[in-house]
Formats: sequence, C-alpha cells, structure tokens
Amino acid sequence: MTKVPVYFMPGLAASSAIFERIRLDEAVFEIHLLEWEIPLKKETLYSYAKRMASKIKEEDVVLVGVSFGGVLVQEMAVFLKVRKLIIISSVKTNLEVPLRMKIIKSTKAYKLVPTTLLQNIDILNNFSFGNAVKQRLKLYEKFLSVRHKYYLEWAIEQMILWDRTKPDKSVIHIHGDADEVFPIKNIKDCIAVKGGTHIMILSKYRWLNENLPKIILKE
Repeated sequence: MTKVPVYFMPGLAASSAIFERIRLDEAVFEIHLLEWEIPLKKETLYSYAKRMASKIKEEDVVLVGVSFGGVLVQEMAVFLKVRKLIIISSVKTNLEVPLRMKIIKSTKAYKLVPTTLLQNIDILNNFSFGNAVKQRLKLYEKFLSVRHKYYLEWAIEQMILWDRTKPDKSVIHIHGDADEVFPIKNIKDCIAVKGGTHIMILSKYRWLNENLPKIILKE
C-alpha cells in the first residue's frame, strides 16, 4: 500500500517542534515536517509559497498548516496536486480575521510591532515574575524558534496584508471554539473543537490524533 504523504507547516515564527505530539499511523501516512525559511528581500507571499511548494515532489499530498502556516499552505496549494488541504487555528480569507487586525492593517501599525521582543525571549525571561509567566516564556522559547528579524517583519506584514477574499472550497478548517487570536465568531464553515485555543495543536493533540486520520482518508 502506498503511504499518504502529509506535510505539516507550523505557525508564524514556530518550528516543526509544535507537531511533536501528533501521531499518525506510520503504516498509512508518511509525515514530512516543513520549516520556515528566511524570505528573500521583497519576496511576495505568492513567490514564497511557490518556492516552498517546489520542495514537494509527490502528487496527491495532504497539506496541514497551523495559523499563518495555514495561510501559507493555501497559497502553496495553487502549485501542487493536493489530496486534502487542512488548516488548523487559521483563517480561509482576510474576512475572517478579527477587527483589531483590520485596524492594524488600515493604520499600518504592523510596522511598529517590536519584533526584537520575539528575538530576545531570554531577556524577557530575566525580567518576568511568577511561574505562570515563566512557563509560558519557556513554551515560546521552545516552539517559537524562528527569530530572524527580517523573517518576523515579513511574516507579520504578509499575515496582515493577505488579500484573499474568497475561500478555497476544498479547505478543511479545524478551529478551537476558545481561539483568542482568531475568534471563532468570525469563522465560517469549520470543524469546531470544544475548548480549543490558538495552541490547540499542542493542547488538543489527542483530538487531532484521533480525528486527523479520518479527515484525511475520508472520500
């Protein structure tokens, strides 16, 4: 039996370590973990998606993208023969982003985001107080490992300025009903996961391990 190739794309600034709890039957699925690359100077999202898609040589692949990675796999699908296109904790169009992101877009406030904070999580650790804050920073340090300044500025800008207004009908959208980044009230046509937050790829891995195979193999 030919295995189903499944490519996972992490969220903004995240490494593929965010998928460490995802387990798919290795007799059925062949898992590939994609990583963010530093964009070329003035590279468009379209060109970046084409470059990332060129790494995939198989046909009938499954693309799974989380958050901004979900946006990217939708753009990558233009260049590939895709069996299933799955996004988690993401959006299908710019109409699904929250009002605050629309305001940031209209005021160009995204240019003011202090990307140096993400680059220097160790510095934040030195000045944080309380175990809860320190635990969260440890999570950030482990999973948000892509801290190149140009990448961060580029990725934030591409997310805010994403211009897709019509959803790809083939997208399967999995979304937590407690997502604080992309509130589910703005999301249409999704598989809602009770209690799922924006990091449900980590917190709801049991649900995903049980249901992803069914979603992928469903005709």
